[in-house]
Amino acid sequence: MNLFKRLIASVLIVSTTLMGLPLTAQASVVTTTEAMSSEVADANRDKVAAFLAREDVRTALEAQGVSSAAATDRVKAMSDAEVAQLADRVDQAPAGGILGFIFVLFLVLLVTDILGLTKVFPFTRSAR
Repeated sequence: MNLFKRLIASVLIVSTTLMGLPLTAQASVVTTTEAMSSEVADANRDKVAAFLAREDVRTALEAQGVSSAAATDRVKAMSDAEVAQLADRVDQAPAGGILGFIFVLFLVLLVTDILGLTKVFPFTRSAR
């Protein structure tokens, strides 16, 4: 029991001593460009998510064998540059011309399946 008390006292002495050490923090100035880029990325993700939530897009995706939940999850996993490209395609697409966008989304999902990053399609084999 005496050994246990000595061990507890030693641990408490060391931890109390270490609590007095200063902790370092790193800070830097966030530029306006960096702050705006995150807002733009969020707006692009919202735009693509709203596009995928449309009924005609969901039926076209399901006709290709992709569930809307899988497509939405994949868009969440994309980088900001990829989402910006998709959002740009949504802006450029005519009102009834969603097939091009769905084809691009299908290709992105197919490539990510082949690379082993996702598992959306049952007919693909992972390269990993």
